Amino acid sequence: METLDRPITLRQLPIGARILVRARKDWRTAVVSFHGEEKTTLIVCSPSGRTYRLYRTLETELVFEGTIALLKIEGQENWRDNFSKYDVRW
Repeated sequence: METLDRPITLRQLPIGARILVRARKDWRTAVVSFHGEEKTTLIVCSPSGRTYRLYRTLETELVFEGTIALLKIEGQENWRDNFSKYDVRW
């Protein structure tokens, strides 16, 4: 029997899961905070030390690099080249 490789989506991540998201200028750490009926809420750390919310559909695809989950983006970019760690608590 042949198995279908289906992409992993935000819907499949538990609350509290950590992922990397692409901001305008860099990659940032985010955490899954809520799954609604149509979208997931992500909490992202900002350079000022505060946090902000991003909303993405439940079907937003993830890409894994080893065990690190990244939100899928258009184009090819190595997140390590432009990763920013702003808050040591994250």
